[in-house]
Amino acid sequence: MVIIGAGPAGLFAAHELASNSNLSVNVIDWGKEIEKRHCPAADEGKCIGCVPCHIMCGLGGAGGMSSGILNLRHDIGGDLAKLTNSVAAAENLVKEVDDIFVKHGAPKQIDGADSTEVNELGRKAAAAGIKYIPIPQRHIGSEYLPDVINSFRSELEKKGVKFIFSSKVDRIGGGEVVVKGQSIKAKYILAAPGRIGADWLAEQAEVLGIKLTHGAIDIGVRVEIPAVVYEPVVNVNWDPKFHIRTKTFDDFVRTFCTNPYGFVMEERYDEHVGVNGQSLRDKKSQNTNFAFLVRVELTQPVTDTTSYGRSIAYLATTIGGDRPLLQRLGDLRAGRRSTWERIERGHVVPTLRSVTPGDISMALPGRIVTGILEGLEMLDRVAPGVASDSTLLYSPEVKLYAMKIQVDDNMETSVPNLFVAGDGAGLSRGIVTAAATGLLAARGIINKSKG
Repeated sequence: MVIIGAGPAGLFAAHELASNSNLSVNVIDWGKEIEKRHCPAADEGKCIGCVPCHIMCGLGGAGGMSSGILNLRHDIGGDLAKLTNSVAAAENLVKEVDDIFVKHGAPKQIDGADSTEVNELGRKAAAAGIKYIPIPQRHIGSEYLPDVINSFRSELEKKGVKFIFSSKVDRIGGGEVVVKGQSIKAKYILAAPGRIGADWLAEQAEVLGIKLTHGAIDIGVRVEIPAVVYEPVVNVNWDPKFHIRTKTFDDFVRTFCTNPYGFVMEERYDEHVGVNGQSLRDKKSQNTNFAFLVRVELTQPVTDTTSYGRSIAYLATTIGGDRPLLQRLGDLRAGRRSTWERIERGHVVPTLRSVTPGDISMALPGRIVTGILEGLEMLDRVAPGVASDSTLLYSPEVKLYAMKIQVDDNMETSVPNLFVAGDGAGLSRGIVTAAATGLLAARGIINKSKG
């Protein structure tokens, strides 16, 4: 059989299949081995000229070049209980995934386990009208992830799994996978291409007549503040999750991907740029950054949230001259663009310099800007200083989730013997949940192979 994608979903599916079936397993990925995914420009906080981007694909998937935060809850990054029809089964899946990561070198320490501190932070957030989501977390660290992933790969190869890198799949269907014009026969196919392959998978699904549905997207900014401001919060949870409802529009706003003492990074896609962040266990900055995102859902007559989000990313890229935009919060409040002179008068030194100082409100819709401003004011009551005039905002941070592919309880599509898993299929939004869907899909394949 063939697995498309060597991210968490593909790797964990391969593990399950190699351990519990007699099927031969081949894993194909567009990107490279983890040690070859290094982008020299990333050392300067940017990623330029990577085709495909080293950050987005290759062994370990997009998560392989992240900070390696494992959120150990079944309802974070998707809701596994909806796929398993049982909370207990979903929690067991999370534990299985976590145990495998620890086996291959993830640290044993779990953040967010102190109930007294968690309860106090939850109380403080509630007083500010914010919901705090307590999450047990492991932080692997960007510089340690390659060792963990290579350990996992080594075990899989010893079990007979074969990896094919730097190979983009042209098409799937009819019991075959076509790679660079060459056909590979496969009785079972598992498509788990990750975020970078979401559009490709949607195209394949449409050709094959598989039902797709659009979901919500998140649009916002990456916030950068002095690390000391957020230290009382991240001492409780390394990557704290706050859910906010804004005053004016009652929109849902959330924090995501916090990087204590971390660095803001540039992401480069085919036609637009974006921003992200990373935190290392050994190398530290003086700042903390996190995504601050407004949820966007479209109904009738237009439901294509993906095109809407891309249009905003394209506009921000145009205004930034093919670079991310950077603005001080105080300048955004005052309705003026930022300049390097104004930024340097502030108290936060940007960790990403390949940016264009400007006006984020020229790129983001007014409703999104209002949500960001109101949400940060509320969050400032939990972590005073977050909404300082010197706070830096990078844009665009747009989370374009994959269109959701319809599957049955075994993760099989309407096309016989074609299974899907992970972020690229719209079934997860994170390392742990993606890995769990890989396990589910593999078990579906095993069940079918046994008749």
